Amino acid sequence: MTARPSAPTAVDAVARALRDELDAVRTRAGGSAAPRVLDVGGGSGTWAVPLAAQGCEVTVVDSSANALAVLRSRARDAGVADRVRAVQGDVDALADIADGNGGADLVLGHGLLEYVDDPVAAVRALAGAAAPGSAVSVLVAGRWAAVLGRVVAGRVAEARRLLADPLGRWGAGDPLLRRMDTDEVRALLERDGGLVVEQVRGHRVLADLVPETPDGPSGAADLAALEELAGQTPPLRDLASRIHVVARRPGPR
Repeated sequence: MTARPSAPTAVDAVARALRDELDAVRTRAGGSAAPRVLDVGGGSGTWAVPLAAQGCEVTVVDSSANALAVLRSRARDAGVADRVRAVQGDVDALADIADGNGGADLVLGHGLLEYVDDPVAAVRALAGAAAPGSAVSVLVAGRWAAVLGRVVAGRVAEARRLLADPLGRWGAGDPLLRRMDTDEVRALLERDGGLVVEQVRGHRVLADLVPETPDGPSGAADLAALEELAGQTPPLRDLASRIHVVARRPGPR
């Protein structure tokens, strides 16, 4: 994904949702402690380093030693190495990795469910790692955007296979184990994870269809506003490249 430097981008909707949640965490705590964030599959720190820069204590769990090395380097460069903890492991080991502190204030599973062998077990592990009343944020590859993208690229046979496949894959060479639609993600989090879904948004609904930033002083801002609205509006929301869901673990906050 290439950010548009001159104006807010589609990723801002996800980042804003996380900031809102963390502001609520700080308010409940009276500002007495840094929010605890657990980023599962967080790799090189795309989300972890900015969150640490916002004052969070972030633990990143990833199976790749190389990605975690990049994370440590980025955290040092950003001056937040003391607020980022890197742990090599996978979602199956969350129960052993988590501190005995009652769970995280925010759990991220961004770009995770596409790759795990057992998404039900993964979602249950994410839910179990969140403190009661805390949020789980999931970002997963959207099925319908992948179909349309292949049609536009002239890869019609792949689009047909992807549309017909129960897991939303285009073939044996597909690097993803699955893609999902909004109903599938919601059911996975609610039915299998025991979470309460609060927000479902499309992430990059229309922005990827625009070859360049629109002209004019308000062009980029207009695109960002359109993207924000489309991400909340079915059926456009359901055509997004990725689906963002914020769900909450039941319990007192």
